[in-house]
Amino acid sequence: MHARIEQLSRPKPNLLKFPDRRSPEWMVSAAALKACPSERVCSLALPRIPVDGWQPERPLLATLSVAVKTAKPSARICQLAQPKRVKSLLTYFSVDSSTHTISLPITPSSRILQLASPKQVHAQHSLARPVSWPVPDHVLKAAANERLQKLARPKTRQALFEGYDPYQVSPAARAATASPRLLELSLPLPRKCKGQ
Repeated sequence: MHARIEQLSRPKPNLLKFPDRRSPEWMVSAAALKACPSERVCSLALPRIPVDGWQPERPLLATLSVAVKTAKPSARICQLAQPKRVKSLLTYFSVDSSTHTISLPITPSSRILQLASPKQVHAQHSLARPVSWPVPDHVLKAAANERLQKLARPKTRQALFEGYDPYQVSPAARAATASPRLLELSLPLPRKCKGQ
């Protein structure tokens, strides 16, 4: 186990083969110093010319006309400029931010009061039976007859390797006859029957 941990702690041999990082300063070859750019490189180096019809951005502080400075808003615009008043459903009192008036709560109708009242327990409702209760004497002295003992026994079913055949049909199923309704349901649909 210690040898495996020591092996995993060693650096990978592939990392040792990589050369050292290149220095930010390196020698430039003589061919690179004497290189001349082509016409394509010169054309790509030029800045792009603006499209015809382009206008510079609109200044932030634009001069406003006298009509705009002296305009007076109408009553409708003042009404639309007011923030919406959100009616709170969690509080009973609604406070108006403009007039600071408190309106009293609205009395609910009789139907709402009827729906809000809890349901009454049924007259014949019986509470949960206690865990321990007295057992009558006739129950303690009762004896099961032969029929009850037969019904209380689970069905004995042999396993497949013991000779049990799950595909065996009982004699009662062989002698059974289907009712007219079953015969009607077993027939195929007329639209699926091909004409003969």
